[in-house]
Amino acid sequence: MSLFSIFTVAGSAMTAQNQRLNVVASNLANADSAMSSNGEPYKAKQVIFMSTQPEAGIHASGANGTHGVKVASVIEDQSPMKMVYEPSHPMANKEGFLTMPNVNVVEEMVDMISASRSYQNNVDMMNTAKTLLLKTLTIGQ
Repeated sequence: MSLFSIFTVAGSAMTAQNQRLNVVASNLANADSAMSSNGEPYKAKQVIFMSTQPEAGIHASGANGTHGVKVASVIEDQSPMKMVYEPSHPMANKEGFLTMPNVNVVEEMVDMISASRSYQNNVDMMNTAKTLLLKTLTIGQ
């Protein structure tokens, strides 16, 4: 792996983690919503990552190109919806239960911390690679 491909890998990871953070924010924002924009209870979403194809060509070492990461899809969580007993709510069913989103706030907060730390690690990796490249340029002076 060349030092320059680190920027490609870290950049793709930062883009994927940014999308993950957006999904977590959407889940948290809708955690207490009785109805989404389509008229049904909001369903939590999850991000699925996948490896990207290697860069074209073979490097001097003979190894194949580097892989990055991208968001393959954003899927709806299939866990059951929460049923809350609120007979006075206008959207409650005949038994007095209100269907609420299947968002687990604790899990979403953990996911948010994980995504933000991963993003920061990739920023640090890019800064380290930049520093190494700059120091490499000063070797001949």
